[in-house]
Amino acid sequence: MRLLERRIGLLFAVFLAMLILAAGRASWLGVVRGSALQSAAATQQESVLTVPARRGAIVDARGDELAVSVPATTVTATPYLVKDPARAARRLAVALGRREDELLRKLARKDTGFVYLARRVSGRRAERARALGLEGIDFTPEFRREYPRDWTASQLLGHVGTDNQGLDGLEKALDDRLRGADGRRRLVKDALGDAISLREVTRTRPGADVRLTLDLQLQQHAEKVLDRVGEAWQPRGATALVMDPQSGAVLALANWPRVDANHLGEAPEYAQRNRATLDTYEPGSTFKAFTVAGALEDGKVRPESSFDLPPQITVADRTIGESHPRGYETMTTATILKQSSNVGAVMIGQRLGAKRFDHWVRRFGFGTPTGVDLPGEESGLVKRHQEYWGSSMGNLPIGQGLTVTPMQMAAAYAAIANGGVLRAPHVVDAVGGRRQARPRGKRILSEATAASLRRMLEGVLGPGGTASGAAIDGYVAAGKTGTAEKADATGYSKTRFVSSFVGFAPARDPRLLVAVMVDEPKGDHYGGAVAAPAFAEIADHALVYLKIPPK
Repeated sequence: MRLLERRIGLLFAVFLAMLILAAGRASWLGVVRGSALQSAAATQQESVLTVPARRGAIVDARGDELAVSVPATTVTATPYLVKDPARAARRLAVALGRREDELLRKLARKDTGFVYLARRVSGRRAERARALGLEGIDFTPEFRREYPRDWTASQLLGHVGTDNQGLDGLEKALDDRLRGADGRRRLVKDALGDAISLREVTRTRPGADVRLTLDLQLQQHAEKVLDRVGEAWQPRGATALVMDPQSGAVLALANWPRVDANHLGEAPEYAQRNRATLDTYEPGSTFKAFTVAGALEDGKVRPESSFDLPPQITVADRTIGESHPRGYETMTTATILKQSSNVGAVMIGQRLGAKRFDHWVRRFGFGTPTGVDLPGEESGLVKRHQEYWGSSMGNLPIGQGLTVTPMQMAAAYAAIANGGVLRAPHVVDAVGGRRQARPRGKRILSEATAASLRRMLEGVLGPGGTASGAAIDGYVAAGKTGTAEKADATGYSKTRFVSSFVGFAPARDPRLLVAVMVDEPKGDHYGGAVAAPAFAEIADHALVYLKIPPK
């Protein structure tokens, strides 16, 4: 009996000890380690999922898509959950179109619990990978940026990085509007890993769609023309702008060489550049129009003012001659512009004087950005008149000794075309369906002076002008050629040139402006031979396409 009682007592003592240990353990876990364990449980059973926002589309003026975001999938892995990395890498390489050795290196890593296997792959590839049923492989829905027109306006549009941020072009300039805001969802799982609730924490806000002033048809035609320029003259590069001079709206902006917008980052750096705003050059004779404009407005000359021109002129230590040798000749202001006389332009600049010349250069917007809605616009280099050298007034009136961008030249000529108002060019028409506000233009010339200049610039395309071959059938056009020697270490090169032409039509009521710049053409280098025909081809097509009547 006593033995039984002892056994019962011993058993009771064991159970009591176990109960005390259990109570102690429970107290330890609940009180001392409660917070840590609760956090661990939440980590295993709860997760916050990112719901990516759709990046806004970019469309042309007529609604044709230039940049869109399409559904895609990012494939990731938790390496320690992948049972057979070699086999998984072999099967995933086929499904995802990736190198097997690259995938194996990622899946075999022991120093991390997360690796990317493929970013933003197509739905077809993602489904192939998902169908393999591999443990430790995860699939996250995202969006991938695509450019449906491939080569069209690629430097203007720019591209986005792997984290959906704009890296250059319009994608960068409008990144904060295009990106939108990612959403958040809280997912709760049970002990077996099955989802039991999904709650939206933050609503996804898609990016705003952007409508441009560009017209796809005009853009593609301008690019085809530059392709032919590139084939014929083998330059370092070229750019063409088509603009409505009345509003400053850019209708086309083409660059050569062309690059595929879907692989822009793989192109050489120089080919990725939007030359219209990022490249500067000495404008040469296209700048003579502004020398004449200032002298007309200041009353220093009239279109019929007569000049006795020597074959060359010396200013300080510099002697300036003509592009084609000639003897002594008498020319009017209009003829000087028509025949692009260097000596005549210098003499007009001398009548204007250094201080007033500097005033007019800056009044036309040179030396400062135009304000176009594109990133990284260059200002160009323009000296203050206090910094002029003795020979500066021999260089500057003919477009040497200062640098400009093609966009600045287009904006300045638009002021002549529209009656004397300088406006900031623009490429973006509306964001999120709302038209963009435009700053008021600034009058820089009287309407009479602008009209007088337009009539003189008509002569450039007429008989005896430097661009008679750029005439457009059925239209009276106006414009100016430029052939600028490029500066080098010893002064100005005799083998490297920038050929350009800026013009508008119809000359008496301009509705269209086209600027063409060709950098270092091979063979002939005169603006009238290289750039002016491209102007005519682009303008001829655009005038008919836009149904602009001859006037």
